[in-house]
Amino acid sequence: MIDAHQHFWALHRGDYGWLTSDIGPIYRDFGPDDLRPMLERFGIKGTILVQAAPTVAETRYMLELARENDFIKGVVGWVDFEAIDAAEQIAELAENPELVGLRPMIQDIADTDWMLKPGLSPTYEALVAHDLVFDALTLPQHLKNLLRLADRFPDMRIVVDHGSKPRIATGEKSGWAEDMKAIAEETSAFCKLSGLVTEAGQTWTIDNLRPYIAHLLEVFGPERLIWGSDWPVCTLACSYDDWFAITGELLKDLGEADKHAVMGGNAERVYLSGTARQ
Repeated sequence: MIDAHQHFWALHRGDYGWLTSDIGPIYRDFGPDDLRPMLERFGIKGTILVQAAPTVAETRYMLELARENDFIKGVVGWVDFEAIDAAEQIAELAENPELVGLRPMIQDIADTDWMLKPGLSPTYEALVAHDLVFDALTLPQHLKNLLRLADRFPDMRIVVDHGSKPRIATGEKSGWAEDMKAIAEETSAFCKLSGLVTEAGQTWTIDNLRPYIAHLLEVFGPERLIWGSDWPVCTLACSYDDWFAITGELLKDLGEADKHAVMGGNAERVYLSGTARQ
């Protein structure tokens, strides 16, 4: 099994603009020693460590953690996609076999059309050239543009983070459901089964989550869903153990091969095939 979406941070680094004291329980340092007991408890052999700050400095910090901790099988980092030398930065960072993808923080960018800016083309081309995954941190309103982006760069491997964060807390599905279906049918993108409990809020129930996870399973199929914890962000709504149990319950009708695919096989295929950290 692979946890394909987890974070670490050290507050003294100072580049986590979104991480403020009013968030409460996650406003502290989280490192490998905090996560390791949970990985051991559930038999999870590896993780994909994902960026939490829009800086190259944090990407280098994560790459160092990956070198020091064997369970970190890959890093999804960050570069400024609009930088003149973005392609050169990507080429330099990609010399690290631990780097498996990049993620701009699209959900925090006011311009909904940002990802389609013509000036970003060299950056997307560099992702393709270095066989890096584009992790799409999108919201429902970005999905039509993500479909256009995938059409422009058909060779770019795309993983949609957190099911594109449907508005589970308010029970909304319209729009999101149709657009995710289009992404699934018209592109080769994968989708992460992660972060959804946070979108459901602290009053979540399995029944709240069930129709959204069922929809993702229906349109992407178990061969294109990738499980991740989104730890420690998930602890704003539930524990690591809770999320593992929730997904276990909602995937219980899958065959063993399909469960294996969602819980690790797909992550290995998308992020780790061809890297030095298989």
